Amino acid sequence: MNEEELIFKAKQGNTFAFQQLVQQYSPVVERFAYQLGNRRDEIDDIVQEVFIRVYRFLDQFSKAKFTTWLYKITLNVTRDMGRKKSQNERKLFKIQLEPVQDYPEVEASILQSEEDRLLHISIQRLDEKYRVPIILFYFHDKKYDEIADILSISLSSVKTRLLRGKTMLKKIMEDEEKKGGEG
Repeated sequence: MNEEELIFKAKQGNTFAFQQLVQQYSPVVERFAYQLGNRRDEIDDIVQEVFIRVYRFLDQFSKAKFTTWLYKITLNVTRDMGRKKSQNERKLFKIQLEPVQDYPEVEASILQSEEDRLLHISIQRLDEKYRVPIILFYFHDKKYDEIADILSISLSSVKTRLLRGKTMLKKIMEDEEKKGGEG
């Protein structure tokens, strides 16, 4: 079955079709969630919540591109969990930043080399408004118009954010390399 048929059948309550969608798109959601800066131990929860929302709102899905919708949901779930996490930390009176590079088991499989690790850490240091377009464009091969749809921003904003983000990323990476060379 192709994507369109799976969505159609899943909308009609076919659990096998929905299961196929989950199997097909879980790796994409996992990868995007990780690249957004989530810790490895949070990713399974994020993927589960994404597909719960997909299931709940599948009847509202129209002829838009399914992956675009999936990226939007993943981004929203990540933001929601981030807000919830920071609220919980405030309640416990201990707000602490967790190091972005705290992914030992993932680094072995995803971050193949020191350059990959440096790039990942550097991307995480970007503000979300620059980080997300860069991830979508360079790592998920999304076109400008798809990024604009996912982020609900204009095409010119996408282009500006990519350009500024690349400039900032280059500076961050140069600074990181200098630090690494000094140690």
